[in-house]
Amino acid sequence: MTKRKINLVGPGKVGQTLMRRIVMAGEYEVQDVAGRTAQAAGLAVEFIGAGTAVSAIADMRPADFWFLTVSDTQIAAVASLLAESASSRRSIAVHCSGFLPAAEMQPLRSLEWRLASVHPLLTFADPAIAVGQFEGTLCGIDGDADAIVAVEALVRGIGGQPFSLNSEYKAIYHAAAVFSNNFTVVLQAVAREAWARAGIPQEIIEQLNAHLLSATTENITKLGPAAALTGPAARGDLRIVAQQEAAVRSWHPDAGRIYGELSILAGRLKRTGTTRPMSGV
Repeated sequence: MTKRKINLVGPGKVGQTLMRRIVMAGEYEVQDVAGRTAQAAGLAVEFIGAGTAVSAIADMRPADFWFLTVSDTQIAAVASLLAESASSRRSIAVHCSGFLPAAEMQPLRSLEWRLASVHPLLTFADPAIAVGQFEGTLCGIDGDADAIVAVEALVRGIGGQPFSLNSEYKAIYHAAAVFSNNFTVVLQAVAREAWARAGIPQEIIEQLNAHLLSATTENITKLGPAAALTGPAARGDLRIVAQQEAAVRSWHPDAGRIYGELSILAGRLKRTGTTRPMSGV
């Protein structure tokens, strides 16, 4: 049976990871890969283990799926360029933004293409690591009904778990992922810097960070955020909170401000079970 063909535009970390998983699954054929430069496309093809590096979108052959794994701000422009240069063969276009809906690729509707977006909730810091971590990854999907069916099958085939997204609320959905992942990373950096300022040796800092983060993750998973929360704000010890905020501000004003704001949310979460003001629930 002939395998369905996939083209990739924008072979960054997400694109490389997904295409490598596709090659590993063996159910689809990675065909053409276009990047910012021919060298970037070539390196991506080497990592993916399949496909042909091309210099421009206009050089890409017709395919059943087109993955546009470019930055969010470039999706519409790339879709317009693709609509101008691609054949009229009906295809499915897929982008991987967690913020923008599938309709961001609207120019491709002139070719009667179907549109979908798939957002894997995984950290893609290093494609070589992400490939191994992808199994079981939840992937939010929105778009045209028939495209969603096809993309869900593809996601399952490479080890992901698809779930439906409401396009209207994708901005808030994606902000949740930023809070859960990106800002957690920033807070770990602040914590390490604060320990270092307090004179803790680097090897101890790494152990403290790893142990606390691991225990916190386990407690949140088992108990939920409100029950897992501890510390001075959770205990309602406002005097300690104020003194500690002042100490942090004297060392790192931005971190001090964040400490104060998060302490307010922490206290509210412990008292009411939500970070939102009760009048806004």
